[in-house]
Amino acid sequence: MTIRVVVADDQELVRSGFAMILDAQEDIEVVAEAGDGAAAVEAVARLAPDVVLLDIRMPVLDGIEACRTISARSSCRTVMLTTFDSDEYVYEALHAGASGFLLKDVRRDDLVHAVRVVAAGESLLAPSVARRLIEEYTAVTGAAARHGLRAERLEVLTARERETLLHLGRGLSNAEIAASLVVSEHTVKTHVGNVLAKLGLRDRIQAVICAYETGLIAAGTPSGE
Repeated sequence: MTIRVVVADDQELVRSGFAMILDAQEDIEVVAEAGDGAAAVEAVARLAPDVVLLDIRMPVLDGIEACRTISARSSCRTVMLTTFDSDEYVYEALHAGASGFLLKDVRRDDLVHAVRVVAAGESLLAPSVARRLIEEYTAVTGAAARHGLRAERLEVLTARERETLLHLGRGLSNAEIAASLVVSEHTVKTHVGNVLAKLGLRDRIQAVICAYETGLIAAGTPSGE
């Protein structure tokens, strides 16, 4: 299966360079390039790609807002690109629905790998890393309160699914969750799938954010508690 990609960056050399690298892969096709966030949103709506690469800082509509719009309107998965290694950018991008975050000086092989990983439904940021980042950032800035989700949202979950979300929020793997709940990994996989589906979450990273923003996990809570 060919992975269809849109590349959006206001710097033409960066945009065309990334497109050239990706188009050279047998399993990847760049279906459009965009020079601003609004054009990226339009291209995704028109072409329904699997993955869109979005520069965070673009004219007309910045990458984070473009990501938020694309995530709300389509199943296209987003990888954010930036020259800034900032916790704030990472948090806001993940909150907007991004599945990955790469610096623009990423190596060729890592760029290609990122597109393949995200297209396969995985995240580029390990849940354990996301937990640490979200924990630190929300504790300092109050970002969870600013973006906060109501705890009532979790009422659709069964007690076991709520436990599963708690463990996801702590960044645990399926194997670790299975050991904690004393069930099989297959059962955990089912619970995780139910949690993501019921809460409308794209991946485990979104589950980490949800666990904090609904108050299921309070900032400052040790991961083992």
